[in-house]
Amino acid sequence: MKLANALRAATALTVMSTGAVFADTITIATVNNGDMIRMQGYTDDFTAKTGHEVEWVTLEENVLRQRVTTDITTKGGAFDIMTIGMYETPIWGANGWLVPLDDLSAEYDVDDILPAMRAGLSHDGTLYAAPFYGESSMIMYRTDLMEKAGLEMPEAPTWQFIREAAAAMTDRGNEINGICLRGKAGWGEGGAFITVTANSFGARWFDEEWNAQFDQPEWAEALNFFVGMMEESGPPGYATNGFNENLSLFQQGKCGMWIDATVAASFVTNPDDSTVADKVGFALAPNSEGVEKKSNWLWAWALAIPAGSQKVDIAKEFIEWATSKEYIELVAAKEGWANVPPGARTSLYENENYQGVPFAKMTLDSIQAADPTNPTVKPVPYVGIQFVAIPEFAGIATEVSQEFSAAYAGQQSVEEALEKAQAITNDAMEAAGYR
Repeated sequence: MKLANALRAATALTVMSTGAVFADTITIATVNNGDMIRMQGYTDDFTAKTGHEVEWVTLEENVLRQRVTTDITTKGGAFDIMTIGMYETPIWGANGWLVPLDDLSAEYDVDDILPAMRAGLSHDGTLYAAPFYGESSMIMYRTDLMEKAGLEMPEAPTWQFIREAAAAMTDRGNEINGICLRGKAGWGEGGAFITVTANSFGARWFDEEWNAQFDQPEWAEALNFFVGMMEESGPPGYATNGFNENLSLFQQGKCGMWIDATVAASFVTNPDDSTVADKVGFALAPNSEGVEKKSNWLWAWALAIPAGSQKVDIAKEFIEWATSKEYIELVAAKEGWANVPPGARTSLYENENYQGVPFAKMTLDSIQAADPTNPTVKPVPYVGIQFVAIPEFAGIATEVSQEFSAAYAGQQSVEEALEKAQAITNDAMEAAGYR
């Protein structure tokens, strides 16, 4: 008996010791938007299932991009998982900077990821990041203000209609701005927005020989239109507004329209956060009259493992948990189907519960309408809609967006901003050997 008890005690000690060895902590860098912050609130579910703890580093979008880029290029090893997107993933995967996600479990069902998301997060057919959510962009608007203005939102409006409607909905005395749009510097903030806007006016970043195109009339038309509309109907200080700032304005009832990421729909229609939750309609992103290209983008905030992580197996466990069908069901059970992370899985859009969400179809239609391989009216040597998928783009576009934001703030003219953008871009491309 004594021997048996001793063996049992030894076995229990071994199990406890083994559990202690395998329980670990991973560090995740992420962006400070609503869906990613919501995920942090459910981390206890992951810990309960696996025993592993999670430390979060939550950063503003521009800062996140700087931190993770610096860490991965210097092999700093600060993070076990990084929140990145469709721009970084194929480039970093090709460089060997990310761990391939080619061995996720059968239960995870990689094939259920929407094809557009899977393609954008892969290199040479290998998945290097898993989408927590996917998005395009669309118009969110106040149905009550549109009705008051005597207008009706088309399902596929033009920029010219949007400008007219914005002016009609603007009520400065009551702090209502007809339209709220990104002007904040940063390639993925205001830079992304003005790029897709320019696409819809027939502009492009480069011609087929990698010559910058900011000296062409399409860019002048797009930028002058944007600045004119925002001066007429936008909020004060729009040059420093990004996603989060405009979300806050819209939720407070201070925007007639907001054109931005489809993922925002759940936040503007959530009565716990939005004062106008029951007065929101949706429409496709606009095009300019006579131009077929719409100003919508394609993006995913996704989870990837830097090649320098010493905790790859645990990181994969977390990614499977956070981007799974089961996680979607967890959020739905706690907060309702309207608040689950959208745009990543086919099965979500086949779910009858989700089909009843008012913005579900518009989100899927917007995602499916985005074509990164054919982003512009005139031919280009690159892929990407709100970005150009080359390593040099982030640095170039950040500088260009700073010049544009200076024009939005009235610190220089549109013409001066475009002239500087042309020089910045051509100089950088020549130095990089493209020209």
